[in-house]
Amino acid sequence: MDLSLSEDQQAVVELFGSLLEKECPPECVRAAEPLGFDPRLWDQICAAGAPGMALPEKVGGGGMGALELALVCEESGRRLAPVPLVEHSAAARLLARLAPDHPRMADLAAGEAIAALGLHPAREGRLRLVPAGAVAKLVLGLDGDELVAAEADPPGETPANLAASPLADRELRTPTRQVLASGPEARAAFDDALGEWRALTAAALVGLSQEAFELGLAYVKEREQFDRKIGSFQAVQHGMVDAFVPLDGARLLARKAAWANDAGRAGASRLAAMALLFCGETAQRAAARSLHYHGGYGFSSEYDIQLYFRRAKGWLLALDDPSAEYQRLADQLLGPARAPGSD
Repeated sequence: MDLSLSEDQQAVVELFGSLLEKECPPECVRAAEPLGFDPRLWDQICAAGAPGMALPEKVGGGGMGALELALVCEESGRRLAPVPLVEHSAAARLLARLAPDHPRMADLAAGEAIAALGLHPAREGRLRLVPAGAVAKLVLGLDGDELVAAEADPPGETPANLAASPLADRELRTPTRQVLASGPEARAAFDDALGEWRALTAAALVGLSQEAFELGLAYVKEREQFDRKIGSFQAVQHGMVDAFVPLDGARLLARKAAWANDAGRAGASRLAAMALLFCGETAQRAAARSLHYHGGYGFSSEYDIQLYFRRAKGWLLALDDPSAEYQRLADQLLGPARAPGSD
């Protein structure tokens, strides 16, 4: 397996990297709060082909894979882009696999309609705190033993949350409800989509980590204390190195998870869970260390690092308490834990 980028993949990175650097400065991120969605920016990345790039050509997509999509999500995460690219892509790819003739499929490929995926099974037909649920026209989720797609106008508002993400509760038992799969097939398809969501979120967290580190690095090179740049102090240098060292490993793990999920490799779901947790830890370390070296300014809304710190915390919490994710992963790898003395 070779995860070095091809010329085409490098071109994807350069295209979306330059687009987001130009069109999504920190002011754009601030202006999108508290909903966490910028329709203008969404239209721009739609024009560049991002929402449908990893959908099959037969449904109007670009025919690329999850790895190329992860590269774009990494650039999106680096700029904290207030667009639901991760959520939309995971849901739209699931729909393309199960119902390629769905009447909304072409709209999803073009980004004219937004899709979202409920990360947990519905309770009495209601999905709780769906990522991108506040702006999604179509929501997919598990309702009992059925995997369902339900269409409704998005609420357009979100409860206050750390990452300023467009979360919302959504109903699956609507007049437009369509059953996509049932029984074991439904659960397997849902798990695959959840693995994609994990891998793409991991990629976004890698981008966040990189920029958070660079913000801290730029600050310690300029900030003076005791008539010296604080970056010249050994303790500060050690702290910045601690934030930098995991970055390449996190990037490789996120890309491998996206590739493995797309290739249907055995253990892809475990790899995606590992990527989400490790990239989340890396993002939190980079953001926290950079914020720490900003001193009191780090908690000021005028400085950009607080935007990264909040999202490093909030994005990882979208699925669950990380400790629960660690427990699920441990159970998969080692088997369920036994109570002491149960042997």
